[in-house]
Amino acid sequence: MRFAFIARRRNIWPVAWLCSALDVSRSGFHAWLNRSPSARSRHDEILVSRIDRSFKSSDRTYGSRRVWHDVLAEGLSCGLHRIERLMRENGLRARPRRRGLHCDVVI
Repeated sequence: MRFAFIARRRNIWPVAWLCSALDVSRSGFHAWLNRSPSARSRHDEILVSRIDRSFKSSDRTYGSRRVWHDVLAEGLSCGLHRIERLMRENGLRARPRRRGLHCDVVI
């Protein structure tokens, strides 16, 4: 979080000031900037694309459990909590089921 804060504000203040204020090294910040994405984040990107496809093909009605079963059927292995986290982070929330009108409603 500190490095992301510095990256967002480095055009306003010098990196050296920000690093000293947040008690991190400048070399650590620059190493973070040039580091390639981790294997987990690369796998998360693949999962998000599959989750999004499953979610949209269900007309945005599938929750995390059904999406998880679709992802497993495609051959990707992951846990339910990971699917829940990725759906929450990407704003994919299932629409509630539409209920019929009550019979005693007079129009």
